[in-house]
Amino acid sequence: QVQLVESGGGLVEPGGSLRLSCEASGFRTEYWSLGWFRQAPGKEREGVSCIAVGDDSTYYADSVKGRFSISKDNAKGTLYLQMNDLKPEDTAVYYCATPGSSWYCPEIWSTGIVQYWGKGALVTVSS
Repeated sequence: QVQLVESGGGLVEPGGSLRLSCEASGFRTEYWSLGWFRQAPGKEREGVSCIAVGDDSTYYADSVKGRFSISKDNAKGTLYLQMNDLKPEDTAVYYCATPGSSWYCPEIWSTGIVQYWGKGALVTVSS
């Protein structure tokens, strides 16, 4: 049974940092593309970042480039998202996701290709 469990969300001031973690079970993280989406209040869910199988190539949304960094530890079966210089517009529920295959990332990272979702972690950026 595939499960994705996020942790590490919380309240942080503008300019601060947080690291999200996603513990994966039911599959080997070295074999499937993995990444993050987020959904702000009143907005559609959007792709934030993903990491590909094999060469670990990555994708970042323009809004987070240079501030967020994705990584994974295959031995631990865990995906990470390091978020620096956070802004109020980064406030959202962040979801860990996988298409259940090695495809798509980094060329395509949209909600339509996702097979499995985590339940989400709330990140609030506010002073």
